[in-house]
Amino acid sequence: MFSVAVIEDAEAAEVSLDPVRARLLSELSEPASATMLASRVDLPRQKVNYHLRALEKHGLVELVEERRKGNVTERMMRATASSYVISPTALSAVQPDPAESPDRLSARWLLAVAGRLVRDVGLLITGSTKARKRVATFALDGEVRFSSPANRAAFAEELTVAISNLVSKYHDEGADGGRDHRIVVAVHPSVKTEPESLLAELEMHSKEGRNA
Repeated sequence: MFSVAVIEDAEAAEVSLDPVRARLLSELSEPASATMLASRVDLPRQKVNYHLRALEKHGLVELVEERRKGNVTERMMRATASSYVISPTALSAVQPDPAESPDRLSARWLLAVAGRLVRDVGLLITGSTKARKRVATFALDGEVRFSSPANRAAFAEELTVAISNLVSKYHDEGADGGRDHRIVVAVHPSVKTEPESLLAELEMHSKEGRNA
């Protein structure tokens, strides 16, 4: 079982978003049969089997073992991953394009960049899994608390200069056998509250920014 799997197929994405099937995926972090799941989700076994077949068809669950009980063979199923991320490739016709209206201060552009990140890393994971090779990746994750919008803006400028200097130092356009790597650095307000509270918090900080 993978810790995270990327769903790239539109039909698989549709299957995973069904509330009943999403519940079954969460229940299948450990192997279980349709009979076992039926009691957990309060559905007839035949109905659970129907949903499991749809999930199995799209590679979201897999057969772990078959157990013989009298005249019945129980199929023990398990989710193929602990969690799933739907790639923008599942909506290829309308997936976001960061090349359109690039604006490093725009939250929507940041979302488009993040969508491209999910798409690209998802494709890399798919390819590396088939080739049985690891993907060379690196990530930093942390938080910083700004005392004012001015300090936040100054931080963004200094970060831009620092990253630009590092790129200039290590980028080698003519390197034989070199490989391009994409850099994504994002700064956004931490999300630690319910949606309603978050909206009120963002509105408050928006007023602070206008008054600064």
